[in-house]
Amino acid sequence: MALTGIQIFKLLPQTNCKECGAPTCLAFAMNLASGKAELDSCPYVSDEAREQLAEASAPPILPVQIGKGVRARTVGGETVQYRHEKTFFNPTALAGKIKSDMDDKELDQKLKVWNAFQFERVGFTLRPELVALEDANGDADAFAAKAKKIAENSEFNLILMSENLDVMKAAVEVCKFKNPLIYAATKDNFDDFSALAKENDLPLTIKADSVEGLMEMTDKLREEGFKKIVIDSGSRDVKKAYEDQVNIRRAALKKSNRSVGYPTIVFPCEMASNLDMETLLASMFIAKYGAICVMSDFASESLFALLLERLNIFTDPQRPMTVVEDIYPIGNPDENSPVLITTNFALTYFIVSGEIEGSKVPAWLLVKDTEGLSVLTAWAAGKFAGDDVGMFVKKCGIGDKVKNKELIIPGYAASITGEIEEELPDWTVTVGPREAPHLPAFLKQRQ
Repeated sequence: MALTGIQIFKLLPQTNCKECGAPTCLAFAMNLASGKAELDSCPYVSDEAREQLAEASAPPILPVQIGKGVRARTVGGETVQYRHEKTFFNPTALAGKIKSDMDDKELDQKLKVWNAFQFERVGFTLRPELVALEDANGDADAFAAKAKKIAENSEFNLILMSENLDVMKAAVEVCKFKNPLIYAATKDNFDDFSALAKENDLPLTIKADSVEGLMEMTDKLREEGFKKIVIDSGSRDVKKAYEDQVNIRRAALKKSNRSVGYPTIVFPCEMASNLDMETLLASMFIAKYGAICVMSDFASESLFALLLERLNIFTDPQRPMTVVEDIYPIGNPDENSPVLITTNFALTYFIVSGEIEGSKVPAWLLVKDTEGLSVLTAWAAGKFAGDDVGMFVKKCGIGDKVKNKELIIPGYAASITGEIEEELPDWTVTVGPREAPHLPAFLKQRQ
C-alpha cells in the first residue's frame, strides 16, 4: 500500500542536506509520495528504509522493459486512470505477428516493408517496435532460426509466442541478447516458463482464463521477487477484453491491488477477421489500456492512424509540445533572405516551416519561446509582446546573418508592430498573413 508523505518522511535521514534537490526532507517526502521525485535522489537513505520505500513508492503498474536498441520499449509505469489527471507515461507498443513457418524470402521482404514504416510528426519519429513470432508447428529449430534472423537483421524487438518449453528454450538461447518478451506462461507450464524467464532475466507474460487466475500466478512470482511481468487476461471477446482492461487498471490504481499491477498485452489480431476491424479495436485498446497491442500485419493506412493516436494520447495534456527557441534556416537562406518569426508551439512551428519550405523561397525562421503557446494565444497571454519580440531579435544573432533587416511577423500579432519598431529602430516590421497556408504566395510575391 502507498505511504503518505509523513510516513515516508519518518523513514528518511531527516538531515535536510538539499542534495536531492528539495529544500527539506519533508518536501522530498511529499514529492516522493506524489510521484514527483525518485527515491534514488536521496543519497543517505538506509538500506532498510530503501527496501520499504522502494515498494511503497513504486508505481501502481510496474514498468517492464522489452527489447534492446533504438526500438526498446518500456511499458507500464502508469499512475492515473485518465490522462487529464496527470499524464500517461509509456506509449503502447505495437507488434506485428509473423509465423515461424514463413519462407525466409517472404520474411526478409516483410521486415523490409515494416522497417520502412517511419513517420515524422511534430518532430517525433513514429514507428512500430515489435515482431510477435508465433510458433506455427512446434519445430524448435525453425522457430529459433526465425527468432535469430529477426533479432540480428532488424531493429525490431521480439515477442516469442509458444507454449512449448523446448521451442521457447531454443529461441531464447539465440536471441536473449535482445531482451525478448516470453509469451506465455499458463497454469499448465507455469513452473517451467517462470524458471526459464528468471534464469535468463527476461520479461514473462502470464496468461489465464480470468483475472483471478492471473492474480494467483503473479502473486507467486512476486513472492519470489520476480517483477518483469506482462499479463494477458485470456479473453478474445471484444466486450470482455475491454472490460478486463478497465477492471485491471482500476484495481491496480484505485484499490492498490499489486496482483494486477502490471502492463497488459492485447490481441486485436485474434478478435477480428480483417485488418480494418483490427485497427478499430487497436485504437480502442491504445486508449483503454493495452500496453502491448499485437496486429496480424502492418499497413501504412492503418499504422499511421494508430501511431498518431498513440502520440496524442501519450502526450502530457498539461504541457504543450514545444521546439527549442532558436534561428531555423529553411532552404539554405543567405544574407538577403527574408526573416520571419513565430512561437515555439510545435504544431505552429512545423506548419509554418512546412509552408515556407513549400514556397521554395529560402528564409530564416525565428522561433521565440512562448511556453508552447500558439501565436494568438501567446499574444493574448502577453508572451508574444512587442518589446519581448524585439529583445529576442536583438539577442538571437540574426542581425549578424542578414543585410536586409526586415522582420515579417504573423498577421494575428499585427498590433505589436509599433512596440517592435521602438525596440528595433534599425529594422522594418512587415505584417505577414494571418494563416500559414497563405505564406507561399506572400513570399513568392515579395521575391
